[in-house]
This record gives sequence, C-alpha cells and structure tokens, in this order.
Amino acid sequence: MAETDIGNRSPIRLWNTYLYSFAENTKRFPGLAWRTTRKVGREDPRRVIHSLKVGLALTLVSLLYLMEPLFKGVGQNAMWAVMTVVVVMEFTAGATLSKGLNRGFGTVLAGSLAFLIEYVADIPGRVFRATIIGAAVFLIGAASAYVRFIPYMKKNYDYGVLIFLLTFNLITVSSYRVDDIWNMAKDRISTIAIGCGLCLLMCLVVFPNWSGEDLHNSTISKLEGLAKCIQDCVVEYFSASEKRATEGNETSEEDPICNGYKAALDSKAIDEALALQASWEPRFSRRCHRMPWCQYVKVGATLRHFSYNVVALHGCLQTEIQTPMSILTLYKDSCIRLAQEVSRVLMELASSIRNNRQFSPGILSNGLQEALQDLNTVLKSHPQIFLRSRNDTTNNNTPTHRKYGDDSIISVSSFKNYSGEQLKEGQKKMLRPTLSKNAITSLQFSETLPFAAFASLLLEMVAKLDNVIYEVEELGRLAHFREFSDDTEVVVTCERSLINVGENHLSSSGAE
Repeated sequence: MAETDIGNRSPIRLWNTYLYSFAENTKRFPGLAWRTTRKVGREDPRRVIHSLKVGLALTLVSLLYLMEPLFKGVGQNAMWAVMTVVVVMEFTAGATLSKGLNRGFGTVLAGSLAFLIEYVADIPGRVFRATIIGAAVFLIGAASAYVRFIPYMKKNYDYGVLIFLLTFNLITVSSYRVDDIWNMAKDRISTIAIGCGLCLLMCLVVFPNWSGEDLHNSTISKLEGLAKCIQDCVVEYFSASEKRATEGNETSEEDPICNGYKAALDSKAIDEALALQASWEPRFSRRCHRMPWCQYVKVGATLRHFSYNVVALHGCLQTEIQTPMSILTLYKDSCIRLAQEVSRVLMELASSIRNNRQFSPGILSNGLQEALQDLNTVLKSHPQIFLRSRNDTTNNNTPTHRKYGDDSIISVSSFKNYSGEQLKEGQKKMLRPTLSKNAITSLQFSETLPFAAFASLLLEMVAKLDNVIYEVEELGRLAHFREFSDDTEVVVTCERSLINVGENHLSSSGAE
C-alpha cells in the first residue's frame, strides 16, 4: 500500500518540480536576455549600426507599398524589392557587393535569355510552344546545375547562377500562361534593381564595414593572440607543480591560453570568405595596387600550422607525469627568454602589418639567436639530467601478482622488469588504469622525458617561425608596404581584440 502511495505521488512531485523550474527560468529570462543583448553590442558596436541600417533600408523599400503613387508604378512586384533587401544586405560591403552584383547580373542574363526563348517559341505557334519551353528549361537547368560544380564558378558566382536559374524558370514557364510577360518581367527587374541599389547605397556610403579591413585586423589579432599565448604558456609551465595540480587537466573554454591559439585554428573558413568578399570591394592601396587578399589567407594558413605546435606546448601543462621543480629551475630562465623572443617577433610582425610597413630582419633575428644560444649552453652544461637513472629500481626479475576477483593484476614495482614473454602467460593479466601512471614513472628517464618533449616543441616552434616571417614579408612586398628605416620607431603593444570577426561573418549563401 505504501509503495502504491509513493508511486502515485511521484508524477505529481515531478510535475510540481517542472513548474517551479519553469517559473524560475521565466523570471530570469528578461535579465538574461538583456545581459546577452548588451554583451553582443559591446563586443562590436558595428553590429548595432548594421541592425539600424537594415531597419532603415527595409523602411525605405517598404515605401513602394505604402505610398500610393509608387505602388501604382510597380504594383505587386514591390515585394521583390523587399525580398532583395532582406537577402542581399550583409554585414560587410564586400559581401553585399558580391550578392548584389550576382543577383543583378543573374536576373538580367536570365531575363534576356528567357525573352529569346519566348521569341523562338512563339514562331511555330502554340502547338510546339510547350515542347520548346520544356526543352529549354531542361537544357538550361541541366547546364546551370553542372556549371555550379566548376570550382571557380562555385567559389565566385554560385549565388548568381542560382538566381539566374530561378529567374529564367519563373519567366519562361510563366510566359506560357501570361500574355503580357514583358511588363511583368520589366517590373520585377526594376524592383530588384531598386532593392540592390538601396543595399549598395547603405553598405558603401552609410558607415561601411569593409571585409578587407576585417581580414587585416583578424590577421593582426591572431599574431598578437599567439604571441601572448606562447609567453603565458611557458611561464605557466615553470610555475609551481601544486598550482597546476589544483587547476585540473581539462582545458576550459575561458582559458586565455586556449583562446589565444583557438582563433588561429578556427580561421580557415572565415579568412577565405573575407578574402573572397574583399576582392569585390573597390578599395586600393596608396599606390593604386590591389591588395593581395589571397596572401592574407596564406599568412593565416601558416599561422594555423604554427599553432599546432602551440597546442602541443599547451598540452605539456596537462601531462600526468610532471618534471620535478629541481630540474625545471635549471632551464626556466632560458626557456622563458626564448618564449619572450618568439612573442616579440610575432608582435613585431603584427605591428608591421598594422602600420603598413616592412620589418627589419636584423631586429627580429638578433635576440632570437642569442636566446637559442643561451638555451643550448644550459642544455650542454647539465647533460647528466637526461642520462640519470632512478635509484628506486627493484632487483626483482619477475613480477608479483595480486588477486582482485577473477583477474590477476601485475604489480607496478616489477612492471619494468617484466618481459613480453612472461606477459603472455596469463590470459587475464592486465594493468589497472589507476596504476598506469605509476608504471610509467617506474621507467628510467621518466622524470626528464616530459621536459625533453617541452623543449623539443619550443625549438620546433622557433623553426616554424621562419615560415611565418617569410609569408608576412611576402605580404609586405605584394601590398607595397613602405620600407623600414632605422629611424622608424617600433612600438610593440598587445591589445585585446574587441571584434569577433567570426561572429560578424554572416553566411553569404542562400536559396531564395
């Protein structure tokens, strides 16, 4: 009886809990929505301006419906202008230009071809008209679909081909039932032109946001983020082992070190999209040369490969086997100095891109060479650390076993002396996961192996730095950056980027 009462009360209790939770979430929703709205606007104030521009553009284009004289001129086709503003207007001028021009050219070309098909189909009479229209729709549709697979067309004009296919089918098929197809097509093309023109006016004249500028600032931000990330990572590695143990092994999303290289790792799609959009923008450098946006993409790709080493370097902070502080103290100053020099080089590269000037290779290499020589000297002065053995080596040649249920567990103290042949004797002999760390630490040189990996990654990162320097130097040459002079004042600063380019980059594809 008691069990029945409990079973009857359970659903009621769960329902009351659900209602209470829903009420609490409802109370917190206004505050959460307000904080999120403020955060999005404060991260990049341009988002607020863009939203106001979209609202103003939609209001202006709605006048084609609201004002009687304008509505009499375009009629129900005014809706095409509203649709064009909604679809074409993007965050940056490059994205808007790309979609607007693709939509305009696709509409004009499709309309011209549709009227040509209409003229040809009207000659034989109505008997063969449906057959000619059907054949034209099949051929043009198949050809357009195939063209979209061509890489160059897919990358640059996919949206235009899609609009061409849509417009051609609408006009061609409608012409079979509508007598006055010319006026209908003329009104639609004119309203689409009004929508595209309004979008271009708002994006190019009223507080424009340039894709090229976003790509430029994004490259600078990635260089500065990696510079700070490397320095913080090396300093934290040589901090007290107790501090690292309390922080845990999981990398938090709010970890500044993780955020430093994550921006570079996740930038491939964003960089390529911004470079493509920037190629549509009518912006030139001082000497009337086109900006090499593709070179910015190459710099981003080199930074991604460079970031892989930074990720591995950061992983050394979460290793289970930690090198004793007595060993780390010997190499602390040299490694930190080398990391500071690498960070200084990255910051100087960022400064050269920001100021549109070339950098001095001598300034970049002198300090780095001295730091490498210093670390090499320290490593040579203490070779016995990497060659020493552990004193707690046991003399037992066979492992001891302990019984845990039906499984036979190998003792950790004798694991290193346990041969492979002996390991095959038992079918259920295994190492418990909780003892695997101790088994590894029983091996010779286990204390110094983590630091050896860390030092190797640090040196590999210095080697890959040459690739970054080369790509930035090539960028300066193609973009015609001004020459570096001895009296040029070099100020290296690290500012936190307040603009999240990835969040601002809206999708430029659509199927309307």
